[in-house]
Amino acid sequence: MENSQDKIKGLSLFSNVGIGEYYLKDTGVEICVANELKPKRARFYKEIYPNTDMICGDLEHWEINGEIEKKYREHGCDFIMASPPCDSFSAAGKRDMKDPRGYLFLMVLNLVLWLSPTNIIIENVPGFFTQGVYLGDRTISCKDYVTEELELLGYAVNSAVLDAADYGTPQHRKRAIMLASKIRKWEFPKPDDKQITVREAIGDLPSLESGETSDIPNHNANVMNPRHIEWARHTPSGGHSCDNPVHFPKKEDGTRIKSFRTAYSRIPWDKPAPTITECNGSFSSQNNGHPGRLLSDGSYSDARVLTIAELLRMTGLPDDYPIPTWASDTLIRNVIGECFAPKLVQRLISTMPRAE
Repeated sequence: MENSQDKIKGLSLFSNVGIGEYYLKDTGVEICVANELKPKRARFYKEIYPNTDMICGDLEHWEINGEIEKKYREHGCDFIMASPPCDSFSAAGKRDMKDPRGYLFLMVLNLVLWLSPTNIIIENVPGFFTQGVYLGDRTISCKDYVTEELELLGYAVNSAVLDAADYGTPQHRKRAIMLASKIRKWEFPKPDDKQITVREAIGDLPSLESGETSDIPNHNANVMNPRHIEWARHTPSGGHSCDNPVHFPKKEDGTRIKSFRTAYSRIPWDKPAPTITECNGSFSSQNNGHPGRLLSDGSYSDARVLTIAELLRMTGLPDDYPIPTWASDTLIRNVIGECFAPKLVQRLISTMPRAE
């Protein structure tokens, strides 16, 4: 057992509610300071990690940066993990660099400059690597800019797009990962030989229809739109309602609804789930329908979106993950949809360079 004084102490920026940090207690890394913009998320975080100094506020405000720096030094931290907002880089968003959130990764670099951590993880959606940013008199990709700046500060930088499904998570969740270390090149962990399927993750949970509840914590079905239920009932596992010959998405006047093929669809059983987004409570959004089971009348069961319990498993979290009792269904679903997959974080930390 490692002595707490032997642990590497760190700072988590844009920490959401700390989902990505959930397994760090077994890695020799302890997050002592964290930052989150939204008060409810900061409160959620603090209930899970009561011993962490949570600093709630905007990193664009210098007093918040000053408080972070103070606590970082008080705790003797030497590691930063950061997941800047992805809205400006996501394929599901507008990829609009006029949105000021797209430049918040620069605040991470400012804190790196001031705090000089030995090791750094920066995580975002894959579009972060290719998105051009306008800095001074040139346009440069976020990846190249961050790499240049970190190398000037003496870091060896290693970058790749990794899929959480290759690291013990039953969900295809591809993320741009930048690892930086002052010790040596931080190598990426070897991927698993086998991916976990949806069936393996949630196949033992009982079927539920719209509005039904169970005795299993967090395994309760949201009430669905009756029209969505009808479309889902006639959609096979891994299928799209838009392919149904009769029960396809339509307006009340019968006009077919135009949508992306990922909308009004069921996820497949025998592969990892598609990426879980923050809109996972809506059947009309991306790949949110339960896979369902074929019934004797030819329709499919579980005409609904995934329950919170199913989402936890799909994210790689345990059934007893400590969700605060006051947290709303929307808040829980949003933070799960925005998380840094915790088992991927755990594996990344396993290869982190350590001082001799």
